Amino acid sequence: MAKGILKDRLLSGEVVHGLLSPNIEPDLVETLGRLGFDLYILDTEHGTAGPIEATAVVRACEGAGLAPLVRPRGLDAKLILQFLDAGMTGVMLPGVRSEGDVRRLVEAVKYPPVGLRGIAPVRANGFLLGAEKQQDWIARANRETLVLPQIETREALERVEELAAVPGIDGFIVGPRDLALALGFPDGPGHPEVEAAIDRIAAVAKKRGLVVGTVAPTGARAKDLAARGLSIILHSVTALLKTGAEAYFRAARG
Repeated sequence: MAKGILKDRLLSGEVVHGLLSPNIEPDLVETLGRLGFDLYILDTEHGTAGPIEATAVVRACEGAGLAPLVRPRGLDAKLILQFLDAGMTGVMLPGVRSEGDVRRLVEAVKYPPVGLRGIAPVRANGFLLGAEKQQDWIARANRETLVLPQIETREALERVEELAAVPGIDGFIVGPRDLALALGFPDGPGHPEVEAAIDRIAAVAKKRGLVVGTVAPTGARAKDLAARGLSIILHSVTALLKTGAEAYFRAARG
């Protein structure tokens, strides 16, 4: 696992920009890193990638200065372990509903005494072949690896204060589309109730010293979210390509 610069930046109050994507093509991932993004979250919930593909994505991220994170398909501790052992530096968990879900996520991500993650000579720790001792690796991994439950269910929103009190988490990612759907808005997230929920989550997180992130489809939206106290701003590769293509064709055909 590369040095946890991303967490240091977040703790210092910096706003970071990332991509959430199921794409596993290393050259594309590396290209995106060189465009200025800070992190890449491999989406294996809506995508088909597994630990083998994740390893190639991690290598591409490392080559381009991107922090590699993963959104697993669910709370599967052994699968999360494989992603972390491949070199992922954080986990964003979808579908969280309860304090118990968050506690089990922390247990899956962190080594004892914080969690229950198992240790082995793996890619993330250089196969324990370098100068770093096992106990130093465990302490560094526990310190640097990000734990980010997603708030995208009504239950999680109603219990956000309880979730924020779970030791070991670093913050929340708000899933605006699924949260809107859970609140009864199947047409998308652009509703005052969803905006109010984002602000409420941000306020709860601030009291606990936690970070909050969500998706911004435009640069203007990203600026607005940052002004409201969110520090992880995510875009999608599909939306990025769409925006770029539309701008190109407006200029070419206008």
